[in-house]
Amino acid sequence: MAVALEVRDLRKAYKDVVAVDGLALEVRSGECFGLLGPNGAGKTTTIEICEGLIEADSGSVEMLGMRWETDSGKLRQRLGIQLQDTQLSEKLTVLETVRLFRSFYHAGPSPTEAIALVQLQEKQKARVGTLSGGQKQRLAMACALVGDPEFLFLDEPTTGLDPQARRQLWDLIEQFKLAGRTILLTTHYMDEAERLCDRVAIMDHGKVIALGTPRELIASIGVEHVVEFSAGGGSAGLTVSALREIEGVREVTAENGSVQLQVTELHRAVPALLAELNRQGLPLTELRTHSASLEDVFVTLTGRRLRDE
Repeated sequence: MAVALEVRDLRKAYKDVVAVDGLALEVRSGECFGLLGPNGAGKTTTIEICEGLIEADSGSVEMLGMRWETDSGKLRQRLGIQLQDTQLSEKLTVLETVRLFRSFYHAGPSPTEAIALVQLQEKQKARVGTLSGGQKQRLAMACALVGDPEFLFLDEPTTGLDPQARRQLWDLIEQFKLAGRTILLTTHYMDEAERLCDRVAIMDHGKVIALGTPRELIASIGVEHVVEFSAGGGSAGLTVSALREIEGVREVTAENGSVQLQVTELHRAVPALLAELNRQGLPLTELRTHSASLEDVFVTLTGRRLRDE
């Protein structure tokens, strides 16, 4: 497949920290590529370099066959950018806002067409300050799409939205991808990455520590299911070492009175767990299971949950 974005040996340091440390990425044309990582991992700096907002100390970024150093004007005409917290004038109406952004581009849909794309027709005469959070995010998406971009940057596009607003934005993103466009997405939501992204890169300390499709990354940790439980008295009286001896248990972690098991065979692990708790004389107070997810990959690789950061 053709390459839409190629990043090589990218480095960026600030006074007290190395934000990006020799990073390499390749985003293919027509895919939705997810960039995941905790605060401080370097993903925002990476995105801002790719968007042409800041300069790298060294390394190269080639996008759509062009570079910021020589083709900045052409690149800006072919990109769409939605920031995590887009600051728009609250006094302008929705139509006036989109019309302003449309004036920055040589070609693209009309302001009313862009508003229709994000289903804000009924709000086009409303002032931005009166919109809900989800409506503002859809307006920001309209501003990103109004230049008919080939490559779309979405930085935490659904943060703070209610479930219905999130699903509406997901539908918009999927429509954009179906049209053959390319997307680079950052998110803190694992379900969002699993649903939208063709491939995912997990960043930590300025480097990519894992890369692949969501299914490949989940398979790489060798775990099919996760079992979480609480027992009477919490984990204080529990002999955790005995749980590690249960057949198919790959990892055991205990925190805040809850215990989590990463297991390969759920139908064997759960009965064995119940038998072990009975042997230790501990009553089961809560039990949950789920299939392994990107969240579990992240915990395995970094030792912490993404949202905790």
